[in-house]
Amino acid sequence: MSTYLQRARAYAERVAGGQEVAGKFERLACKRFIDDLDQRQDSEDFPYRFDEAAGARACRFVDLMPHIKGEWAKPIYADGRLQYAKLNMEDWQVFKTINLFGWVHVQTGLRRFRRGYEEVARKNAKSTWAAAVLLLLVAADNEPGAQVYSAATTGEQAREVFDVARNMADRAPEFKARFGVNIGKHDITIASTASGAKPLNAEGSTLDGLNIHGAVVDELHAHKTRTLFDVLDSATGARSQPMILMITTAGSDRSGICYEQRDYTIKVLERTLIDETWFGLIFTIDDGDLWHDPAVWRKSNPNFGVSVKEDDMQAACRKALATPSAQANFLTKRMNVWVNADSAWMDMQAWERCADRTLTLDRVKHLPCVAGLDLASKVDVAAKVRVFADKGAGKYYLIPTFWLPERAVEQGRNSQYDGWRRAKHLQVTDGEVIDFDQIEDEIRADASTLQLGEVACDPWQATQLISHMLEEGAPMVEYRQTVQSMSEPMKALEALVLQGNIVHDGNPMMTWMVSNVVCHRDVKDNIYPRKEREENKIDGVVAAIMALGRTITGQSSVMPDDYELVVA
Repeated sequence: MSTYLQRARAYAERVAGGQEVAGKFERLACKRFIDDLDQRQDSEDFPYRFDEAAGARACRFVDLMPHIKGEWAKPIYADGRLQYAKLNMEDWQVFKTINLFGWVHVQTGLRRFRRGYEEVARKNAKSTWAAAVLLLLVAADNEPGAQVYSAATTGEQAREVFDVARNMADRAPEFKARFGVNIGKHDITIASTASGAKPLNAEGSTLDGLNIHGAVVDELHAHKTRTLFDVLDSATGARSQPMILMITTAGSDRSGICYEQRDYTIKVLERTLIDETWFGLIFTIDDGDLWHDPAVWRKSNPNFGVSVKEDDMQAACRKALATPSAQANFLTKRMNVWVNADSAWMDMQAWERCADRTLTLDRVKHLPCVAGLDLASKVDVAAKVRVFADKGAGKYYLIPTFWLPERAVEQGRNSQYDGWRRAKHLQVTDGEVIDFDQIEDEIRADASTLQLGEVACDPWQATQLISHMLEEGAPMVEYRQTVQSMSEPMKALEALVLQGNIVHDGNPMMTWMVSNVVCHRDVKDNIYPRKEREENKIDGVVAAIMALGRTITGQSSVMPDDYELVVA
């Protein structure tokens, strides 16, 4: 085992084992690496292997690049010539480098990770490391005609990483000589391979015609639109192993492209979405941590004590404590905390522990049942969640059903939809809209085969279905989705999950929806299920809360035969 792999492995084990102060997402990334090494790469359904030589080669390349800023950049005269201190990465930097470049496809030998997202507080040398990686991609990645870019929203920001790379190359004569590197003011070129690197920004005259092998997207949180990212993301199709690295600190715009990529990264780390080509590292404090406690500062600052100085952090913290207007800046830049962001609602590890993938209707059909029905739109996801109560044992069983029109699947609104359909976790109806007749048939089946007491439904978008079901004597119950009606059962659902008293069937679509829910508490401590992005569906959670709300109240409020629908 190479020294680099030993260091990466030891670091991952320290973090995962709790010997290193680390936040939740750093621990998840380390656990993923350990699991991939020890378990998954030997399984038949995992198409990747770890190429120790390739990973070590990338680490050696980065290590040999010279510092160009700060105390380490002072020139050294040795052997009669001017030299500069090398980067000599810290263990956490070795970890991310060896991950990005060490994993390869078993059959093709091509690189596994094509996208990387790193979110870390300022002054943790992310631009220095990224500049070295940019030079690796353009000069030493065995890619003829490699086009590599340092990309940002403005020309000044785009030059942050590029200028570091340019100055690194200029201070590394062995690198220039070995690879035939030519350094210009606005580009770095290698004539022998027709490769080059340059800064790229959204202010430029055109972004057409790019054929990208590599890109470093700097400070993604500052991108006001998704235009530049989408251009880069779509311009790698002709390359065999392209890499786009996103490096950023936290921000405040939850609707922007950065928070979208952050959300995706978290789902990959939590394994609620499977993307084996996506690498992510997020360094931030955990919920409940006191941001002014030095004991947690390392969670956001993996280079704490190296490039992040303790006395500097203390001074900034004192200012934030004394000046409320400085707190947001300290939280985002020093603690890597997204300000003005609602917090994630569910402990996803607790949710996963509640999964029983052998759970079927036959096992629980003897128990009293309440169904929740969320029919937000005929062109999007519809959800029904049945809650079976075994109150003697204190257990509640959740079994969801989801519908989606064929058109939505074909449009690729979510890359997971087709897989969920094939695995029978999602029912797809023909055409462009959901066939509500199928949902009515399922309600009839539930009424005839289960101990169905109620079907809770918000009349909005469902007036015709409710009318049909009432005419047939189905136990339809009005359940309007207000803060008052949703808050307490939402709290109860969370508590039951944490206690291990919820049992669900492990439907991955439901798990994805649970992970999408964010929670905002008002001044009266009320909560309501929300999503941060339109594509982050939560219909199954809404239906579950409605069903649990009716189950917990235990009151019968079946709509009478002469019920008149009034839609607000």
